[in-house]
Amino acid sequence: MNTAINPNDLTAVIEADRAHLWHHLMQHKPLETNDPKIMVEGKGMRVWDATGKEHLDAVSGAVWTVNVGYGRERIAKAVYDQLVKMNYFANTAGSIPGSIFAEMLIDKMPGMSRVYYTNSGSEANEKAFKMVRQIAHKRYGGKKHKILYRERDYHGSTIAAMSGGGQLERNAQYGPFTPGFVEVPHCLEYRAQVDVENYGEWAADQIEAVILREGPDTVGALCLEPVTAGGGVIEAPDGYWPRVQEICKKYDILLHIDEVVCGVGRTGTWFGYQHYGIKPDFVTMAKGVASGYAAIACMVTTDEVFDMFKDDSSDPLNYFRDISTFGGCTAGPAAAVENMKIIEEENLLANTTAMGARMIDNLNALSEKHKVIGDVRGKGLFCGAELVMDRGTKEPAAEKDVQAVVANCMAQGVIIGATNRSVPGFNNTLCFSPALIATADDIDAITGAVDTALTKVFG
Repeated sequence: MNTAINPNDLTAVIEADRAHLWHHLMQHKPLETNDPKIMVEGKGMRVWDATGKEHLDAVSGAVWTVNVGYGRERIAKAVYDQLVKMNYFANTAGSIPGSIFAEMLIDKMPGMSRVYYTNSGSEANEKAFKMVRQIAHKRYGGKKHKILYRERDYHGSTIAAMSGGGQLERNAQYGPFTPGFVEVPHCLEYRAQVDVENYGEWAADQIEAVILREGPDTVGALCLEPVTAGGGVIEAPDGYWPRVQEICKKYDILLHIDEVVCGVGRTGTWFGYQHYGIKPDFVTMAKGVASGYAAIACMVTTDEVFDMFKDDSSDPLNYFRDISTFGGCTAGPAAAVENMKIIEEENLLANTTAMGARMIDNLNALSEKHKVIGDVRGKGLFCGAELVMDRGTKEPAAEKDVQAVVANCMAQGVIIGATNRSVPGFNNTLCFSPALIATADDIDAITGAVDTALTKVFG
């Protein structure tokens, strides 16, 4: 096999991809007659594919990950320097970057104190689920084991994470699922289930109704995204989060906040939950922790939770008997340290807030021109525009038309996203999550491409 690559002719790479690669989130039948898309270079907000075409990336690596942009040499150098010194040892022992990043991270999360390293968001969530189950056995005779999750939220792609996932199309054909996971209703006010004055409080009250139905003595945790991501970029209405905190405290339920998408600056604060004044017991994160420069995810918890696993050292089962093999890699925390420094040094949280406001303003302006935009929503540089055929009835736009908008933007050289294979009949929200380094010109170029695409698809 010839492994030499000619940078001026990537035909061999494309054919190797077509013959051997199983891509994520896509049907492969079209690749029998069309070339797969291969990205070969990235710099700042731009990426170039194998044909040499330049794209403005409005979704940070397609799945909301490259928060500080492409081509950061200092992160790559930090990873290199660490790997040649000490690349791996199981996290039964510590490492220099692991200790440094844990301290940096906890400094950004008042009230939290312990960091458990893993390699993916799905796995980080599984660790929290396992802790909840073990606590149930240690403290409640195994009874308080149920984990509540919210319709439209997503927590990962393993069977247990999907068991706690509220996206029916993602879950289709993968059951049966792990027992003990119970769904609570979504909180999207645009598609309010009732007409009440304070929809946020009402939506939270529906969580309490589920707890009472299941029995408070059986419910151990509630797992929520601070802003629902793939389920439609949904921010909870006013009144929701204070009531959620109150309910959890009332029934002694651990609050698990899934920050895999929203964490490390995406919403304009270090973590999405910090907008709402809540105090979680678990916080999980992945994607933007190292902006995709290395694989790393974290499950962060409190001393109160941590102490439950060391209260009887004479009991051989009285600790968290778990390991994540690649949680011992040093590349992840080495990259995460530099990633966090960049966000601080370049004041990217403030930029995220300012550019997020510009994007929302631009999308709202587009809604005046394009009646197909039914709702604009989001937080920081995490924005969505729900497309509908009729603003009165709120009939969702057809998924094929939504995808046609995405395809037209791609043809223009702008990569945007859309909900897909998530909620049956409601895969109709355009999604935007450009890097935290985005400029006003970048934001205007993104929404300008959407303007052109909406005109092309919907007239």
